[in-house]
Amino acid sequence: MSRAVGRAMPRDPGCAHKAALRPFLARNPFPDPTTLGFFYREKMRALHRIAPRAAPGRILDIGGGQSGVTALLYPDAQVTTLDLEPGYGRAPPNRWTGVDFVCGDATALPFAEASFDAVMLLDLLEHVPDDASVAREALRVLRPGGFALVSTPRDTWRFPYHGALRPLCPNEAALFAEWGHVRRGYSLVALERLFGGPPAATGGFITAATALGHDISFARLGHRARKALWLAASPLTYLGYALDRHSRSGTEWLALWVKP
Repeated sequence: MSRAVGRAMPRDPGCAHKAALRPFLARNPFPDPTTLGFFYREKMRALHRIAPRAAPGRILDIGGGQSGVTALLYPDAQVTTLDLEPGYGRAPPNRWTGVDFVCGDATALPFAEASFDAVMLLDLLEHVPDDASVAREALRVLRPGGFALVSTPRDTWRFPYHGALRPLCPNEAALFAEWGHVRRGYSLVALERLFGGPPAATGGFITAATALGHDISFARLGHRARKALWLAASPLTYLGYALDRHSRSGTEWLALWVKP
């Protein structure tokens, strides 16, 4: 089956170069990217901030779903997206040039040892009961000198972040069930335990200021009402975003490990 073209042909499969920040952020795949989906732009900016500038060309995106964010971050790379949901293979980003989709289990990866130059685990660990196996498998298929990049909520994450919005929002149990979360998140110590030591770099996103917009995005309101409320609160979100350019703070983590 031929793939739809959503990226340029890889220019140098041996060295995948990180996309420039502005074009990368402009491809935010979340609906309403400048309003209700603005929180995902925060994640993308934080991801871009700590992702290595260049990487060898074979990247495994574990639990990559259908966003295509790894392929957007490294448009030169050969990306393999692995997910348990077979229907995601039909999503346009998983049919882009240079992207392959594999239906598989993150706890038992169907790949040989040291077969990838980088591994991405973006918003995955909090969904998997056996997170230790996920980390172990990710490191197994990663070559020495390659990197693993992880994003996940902190163990202090809460929803809604701002208690005043609680009457408008679903409770956490309902939201966790909808999103398939099996745990709240991770402390840095817990992540270090999973990946065998301290990360080479960390970052954060969705701060106390911008969490208001995130809370509104998932409120129990119709789309038009949520968007109107988001716009009313947008000065705080935009200001918080503008001021948080290099912070490690935030309700969610990004962490980078390099395999010895």
